[in-house]
Amino acid sequence: MVEIKTDGELDAMREAGRVVGQALAAVRKAASIGVRLTELDQVARDVLRDAGAGSPFLNYQPQFAPSPFPAVICASVNDAIVHGIPNGYRLRDGDLVSIDCGAIVDGWAGDAAVSFTVGTPRPADLRLIEAGEAALAAGIAAAVPGARMGDIGHAIGSVGRAAGYGIPDDFGGHGIGRQMHEDPPVPNTGRPGRGYVLRHGLVLALEPMFLAGGSGAYVADPDGWTLRTTDGSRATHSEHTVAITDDGPRVLTLP
Repeated sequence: MVEIKTDGELDAMREAGRVVGQALAAVRKAASIGVRLTELDQVARDVLRDAGAGSPFLNYQPQFAPSPFPAVICASVNDAIVHGIPNGYRLRDGDLVSIDCGAIVDGWAGDAAVSFTVGTPRPADLRLIEAGEAALAAGIAAAVPGARMGDIGHAIGSVGRAAGYGIPDDFGGHGIGRQMHEDPPVPNTGRPGRGYVLRHGLVLALEPMFLAGGSGAYVADPDGWTLRTTDGSRATHSEHTVAITDDGPRVLTLP
């Protein structure tokens, strides 16, 4: 069931989103050559703790997962698209890193992700990240009352296809509110003018995922969580929690 939020509830969700934005900024600042992914997870844990926030990621276990998620961030490196578990891996020069983080404040959830490079970047990675950010901006711009879900998917997918990137099937954004994952699903491709009609008070997590190679993806790691590209190509993941309002899209996960 799709839940529409009141203006007061949007303000409450902004507080959760603010913590997410602060955690992502702190993790990105801490990410440097030689830093372990588990150390980045601890940085995010510290931000959440200091804000009095909970984590919707920690101990989350959807049906596909063999075990509860053990961290407060997803840390996906290079060919990992999403859902990477922070482990003892030390960041290397030129790594492409995607960090996804959530927070719960007063019962409301926020969810966002950012991709960046460590050390000396590969030009191809910078182009990939730029496309993901441009697609997210296009999706946000399409998130207005009276538009349809297909308009958001079309805006996101058009950026990826124009740049020649793959878009993983069956993965995309989602509604968000009291729960991290709510209806409706938000695909990263779509046909304009089709699908659910957007209205004031609807809150969506928009999250483009682009692959430098083809569109195939699979869960490769024994951890049962990490989604990787089939061809070993690199991937990017960008995300914001966005409220549809009569005054235009309101991004709730800025720092």
